[in-house]
Amino acid sequence: MTDTQRYPTDTSGTLDEALERIHLSGPERDGWLSNHAPMAIEALVRHGHARVAHRWLDTYRPKLEDMPGSVAPVTALNWQEALGDISRVADWTAFFERETADRPWRTVLAEWWPRLLPGIAAGATHGVIRVGHAVRTLLEGEETAPRVRELAHALGYWAARRQPLPALEHLAPAPDAAAALDRVPLIADQDGGIRSRFEQLTGFPDWPGRAPSGPEAARAAIEELVRAATHRYATHGHADPIMLVHAATAPNAVLRTLPALPGTLWTPSLHAAWAASAAVTSAYGPREAQPVTGHLTTAQAAQAAQAMPAAPAAPAAQHPQEVFERAAAHGDDHTIKFADTALDVGDAAALVAAGRAIELNTPAW
Repeated sequence: MTDTQRYPTDTSGTLDEALERIHLSGPERDGWLSNHAPMAIEALVRHGHARVAHRWLDTYRPKLEDMPGSVAPVTALNWQEALGDISRVADWTAFFERETADRPWRTVLAEWWPRLLPGIAAGATHGVIRVGHAVRTLLEGEETAPRVRELAHALGYWAARRQPLPALEHLAPAPDAAAALDRVPLIADQDGGIRSRFEQLTGFPDWPGRAPSGPEAARAAIEELVRAATHRYATHGHADPIMLVHAATAPNAVLRTLPALPGTLWTPSLHAAWAASAAVTSAYGPREAQPVTGHLTTAQAAQAAQAMPAAPAAPAAQHPQEVFERAAAHGDDHTIKFADTALDVGDAAALVAAGRAIELNTPAW
């Protein structure tokens, strides 16, 4: 598919203009909240809503804060001491801007992906999610300066917030991704911030069990995980409608990045994607599923029932673009990003889940 087809209304450089505006701001606000503007704007433009991108950004911009000042330059010699230090986020961003100016962005990404992957939980997984959106624009569209710079900002944020998970025990194997998510043990105390919650993690089901036979098998497993996590949101998202979207959007960001990476990195990417999805599920998931009501066509109801056995029925079927239109009108950044992932999955149960996010989250306007 051509860039014009994927970005059908972006004939005037709307995405690039929006990214240039966004890059005047830092990657966080109010201490820990991530700047979702680059991710939401990319999704809006990709799905044909470039006309509302600047309006959305006008509404979101007052929430943002300026990029913090520099502490000391990050270099090829001292980067390890700056890893995971959010006070160095401006230094990390400048470092990756230099790196992507001097070398092809794919080369920089392949070098830094394995260094950052153990800290996939960074910024509540928003580091990797922002990278996934940036890479998609570069793979599917023109490699403009603002889009390359967005990758630099995304990598800089991930590096500054890099957060490894605690050592985790491999629990009994699960036959598939849906079963593995169902068997993730919930942390004992689901209060407090994400860091304190992640500190309570002890172990996850052993999934996918045996090592994938090669890169394509690893990719297929991540696709299965994204599908299962997206479907699961319909019946489990009520526990924390915002945070639980990341159980799907984080592994989907990994999936989007794979084509830009060497095949040798795909299996490690699978393991990190599973850890991220399971960690969010454990930290925020509910004790009980919540049924979904409504009606689908016979074929769609059968598919949704198989994906969501706790749900006796599901909401009325819609065309994927109608679902995203509702998400764009809703305006919430997490809702837009989750609908974007649901459209990647593309089946009836995923669209049901996207509709559930629209119902559960507070509209932006």
